[in-house]
Amino acid sequence: MSRSKQGAEAVTELRLTDMQAGQTGKVTRVHGGHGFRRRLEALGMRPGMKVTKVSGQIMRGPIVVKIGNTQIAIGFGMAYRVFVEV
Repeated sequence: MSRSKQGAEAVTELRLTDMQAGQTGKVTRVHGGHGFRRRLEALGMRPGMKVTKVSGQIMRGPIVVKIGNTQIAIGFGMAYRVFVEV
């Protein structure tokens, strides 16, 4: 997905699963219920937070991201529901 901000350069929004390793972005939204959002927040991932994708496994394996000085691994299904602005 792409969208433009008035008077600024184009901004791209991707699913966390679609980011490349080493790419950094800001979490814009999380699709899921209250419990799902609370689980991600407990890991430090919430809208507005800067995240860097460290690695992802082939065949829909876990995704490793860095949030601040902490690295976490989340399942592909969870990462697929997190949108990031790059």
